[in-house]
Amino acid sequence: MDEETSSTQDGSREPSRDFLEEINFPEPGIINLQMIKSAYLEEGQRGETRRLHQLQPVVLERIKTLRLEFKNILRIDHLWVLPNLTKLCLNCNKIEVIEHIGMLTALKELNLSFNYITKIENLETLVNLEVLSLFSNHIKKIENLETLDKLVILSIGNNMIDKFDGIERLRFVSSLKVLNLEGNPIAKLPDFPLSQYVTAILPQLNYYEYVFIKDEMREEAQKRFYRELREIEGKQEREIQARETEAREHAEAERLASSFVEHLDGHQLYESMWRGDEDGRVLMLIGPQAQELAEEYTKDVHELTQAIYKLGLARFSERDEEVKDFSGSLQQGQQQLQSLGQQQIDEFLQYRDKCFEEATTTLRRLETCEENSEEHLQLCEAMDKINEQFEDTLHDMWHSLMAQELHLHEAVEESTLNFERRISRLMSRFVEEAQVFFLQLRDVCQHFSYNMTDTVSRYLSNKLAQQDLESVPKELRRCIDDRDAVLKLVADMKATHVARVEEREDRMVSRSKEFIDSLIRKRSKEENERHRAKILEINSFMEMMTKALSNLPEEIHQELLNSES
Repeated sequence: MDEETSSTQDGSREPSRDFLEEINFPEPGIINLQMIKSAYLEEGQRGETRRLHQLQPVVLERIKTLRLEFKNILRIDHLWVLPNLTKLCLNCNKIEVIEHIGMLTALKELNLSFNYITKIENLETLVNLEVLSLFSNHIKKIENLETLDKLVILSIGNNMIDKFDGIERLRFVSSLKVLNLEGNPIAKLPDFPLSQYVTAILPQLNYYEYVFIKDEMREEAQKRFYRELREIEGKQEREIQARETEAREHAEAERLASSFVEHLDGHQLYESMWRGDEDGRVLMLIGPQAQELAEEYTKDVHELTQAIYKLGLARFSERDEEVKDFSGSLQQGQQQLQSLGQQQIDEFLQYRDKCFEEATTTLRRLETCEENSEEHLQLCEAMDKINEQFEDTLHDMWHSLMAQELHLHEAVEESTLNFERRISRLMSRFVEEAQVFFLQLRDVCQHFSYNMTDTVSRYLSNKLAQQDLESVPKELRRCIDDRDAVLKLVADMKATHVARVEEREDRMVSRSKEFIDSLIRKRSKEENERHRAKILEINSFMEMMTKALSNLPEEIHQELLNSES
């Protein structure tokens, strides 16, 4: 873990904030592309190794480690250009918010020590993170770490954590082996041994404050905090069960939503047809006769909703297969072109090494020969030829790489357009097939209405013939001598039921269109971002190569001066 700036191996205390604030920081700023490239070129090497390293092109996709310490950084940004970054050091800056790092899914080590961070957030997607240092910030609560399934080391000492809430949540991080909470208010309570509490409730820990936890220490801690431990274990077990249930329900809901047949697997549509239907409620008051009709009605509606439900699942499988095929083809094409481009770059770098070797020899001879002599003029002419050949070769490679990238971009756009046509055809077929069942549902509503009209009319006629008007429900008495009133009740009931069916049909149609639009919009956005990043990478490579050759004369001159001195 990168805490060299926060502690020494002999256990001495970290430098205080005052000490850090006395350091001459650069002007406050936001992480940008130039800062990233400069940090990469300055990384680690010394002497000749450093010079050779700086001659190499900055290929952003190859950068694994980035150190931006003591840069007076206020905000995190632009790290999306480093998709393969595994180690990021942003300690000793002025960062207040953890942001714009969610795309760094390959990240294994993150150091944010000695900043001004107040909340642990936006780390959920860093599923490969193994080491996290938040030492010496302004954090008040342990939170939002449960998704970090591979986290091994967590340093969160010297913060403002004054409550125990959140520590028990680390039980869900089963990979956690090392924890540091020293320097927080909760670690300074006179009558509460925090180290024992942590040892008791976090059985996966091997080290606390970098001290190995022995078996007897854990046993003693678990005895002391037996009651708290049992309570935490009970809550955890209930939460795990609830999570598993929720995950299953969510997965099923997602599957049904993607199939556009959610809430059609049971009697949900039928129940919604009666919800708020006051006219239907009044008609059902006639008793068993209406109930028999309703039972048949229920059966007919359920059969049709089941047909729509099964159709949705079947067509979803077809669309899902189409999406997977499209994604796989895109990825394969991008990888092939990436390999071809990398091969060209490797060949160019071999040429560059030979060219620079020849240029270095020529420049050294120029430094030692007499100016304006015949040899000097010949060497200058040779150097001009080297420059011209290098620039021509570099331009040819730039043209080739750009042509490949533009070809890929156009091919992806065309493939996306064809994919949109195919997925639209599949979706249209599904909607058309589903609309046949929705039409049948409206027919069922119509049939039920006819039967209900007939049944209610007979019921009222019998009551009138028997002079048993008192047993007629109060809400229906006005219909005894008024057939139009009965017809209006039935018509309003039918209108309500048909409206519910049509609402569900319209929702399916609109969501199917939204699905296509959203999917194509997402794919286009991803491709545009990839294309922009690739163009930027190619141009940066060209700029680096041109700069390397133009700086070569001064480097040779300085090298000779140093050797003479």
